[in-house]
Amino acid sequence: MNERKINFKNKKILIYGFGKSGISCFNFLKGNNTCKIYDDNTKNIPTRFKKKLINIKKLLNISFDFIVLSPGIDINKCRISAYLSRNRPKIITELDIFEISYPKINKITITGTNGKSTTSKLLHDLLKNNKMDVRLTGNIGYPILMEKKIKKNTIFVIEASSYQLDYSRYFKSKYSVILNLNPDHLERHGTFKNYVNAKFKIVKLQTKNDYTFIDSENKILNELIKKRKIKSKVIKIDYFKYKKYFRLIDNIYFKNSSNRKNLCFIFNIAKVLKINFKKVINTANKFKGLDFRQQIIYQSRKLLIINDSKSTSFSSSVPLLESYKNIYWILGGLAKKGDKFKLNKKYSSNIKAFVYGKDRNLLINSLPSKIFCQSSLTLKKILKNLKNNIKNDDSKKVILFSPSAASFDQFKNFEERGKFFNKNIKYIIKEVRK
Repeated sequence: MNERKINFKNKKILIYGFGKSGISCFNFLKGNNTCKIYDDNTKNIPTRFKKKLINIKKLLNISFDFIVLSPGIDINKCRISAYLSRNRPKIITELDIFEISYPKINKITITGTNGKSTTSKLLHDLLKNNKMDVRLTGNIGYPILMEKKIKKNTIFVIEASSYQLDYSRYFKSKYSVILNLNPDHLERHGTFKNYVNAKFKIVKLQTKNDYTFIDSENKILNELIKKRKIKSKVIKIDYFKYKKYFRLIDNIYFKNSSNRKNLCFIFNIAKVLKINFKKVINTANKFKGLDFRQQIIYQSRKLLIINDSKSTSFSSSVPLLESYKNIYWILGGLAKKGDKFKLNKKYSSNIKAFVYGKDRNLLINSLPSKIFCQSSLTLKKILKNLKNNIKNDDSKKVILFSPSAASFDQFKNFEERGKFFNKNIKYIIKEVRK
């Protein structure tokens, strides 16, 4: 199918999965096309859309031009798996619809295992401070097709997950950023190789006029760049090159190595976009971060509390564990398939781990024996244990809530988990203030 001939007029389109992304796709396409909706769970679909619902029997008898798949759908485990396999060439995503509809709009797409949301928000703030018309969309929570009043000079900063990229066919980005790669979502992708290939899609369709930003130390990405003969201009991020500039950063948020690395990507993107270096420094110093992503919720002379509920793997927690001393680390939930704890031994003596949740024993067995561990079934109980442990500790301490696991054993999502932590940690703050 030739991309240039694709259009969304007078087409029969099936939208499978009707969350935020599905609703935005339906509203965008319904005016010029015949759109039908299918969802495994119809209870949560708003009443106004139910007339467009289609059952499996009718679905099998209709030839659709496109099947728009929600990122949350696993093609191998859903109710219409066989149907999707037969119609795989027709599957597209919200990102594809945007690309076909706005092919000339500048897009900066950011992916990677950890730090996508933070880096996307930081870049958005920088461009906004530089008086650009910038939109922050994608996996960060704002469906891209909901954006209005798009102009020729509008820039889209898009956070893209492996799920979104995996099903995309036509999506292309002027500036593609891959922050890092660690084993993640293997329960969905099956292998690390499949996961990497999904991420790498943001690079494959680029041309010689486009830019790719990757970690200079990432062997996997560097090998892929060589093998695939990438056409875009590849910029490899050298962290040591920018080390001297961190003395100008007066923001505790950039104390840990992961956020400093993310900032190095911003330095390089700013250079390509010809944005004044001082504006990057100014934006970084004013940056407050996002809720539940290494969020500093309390700071005093004796205590620092960080809510990193977004953490769902060991690789996202390790940079924080390397950045502080006397850490009371709270972790737990559903362990990720293939996840391994890789921390330099010298940091183990700084950590006391408080582990909760369904996979608490599995998580404890993944930690080195030098790390002190306590466990309980629920997060609420583990916080009570933590409260008792810090009573007699008069030294400066860090309470780090970085679960390193998925939230679904006890919470709907990481946001609900983060809110629960913030609500219940206040009793420990009161204890420290006495």
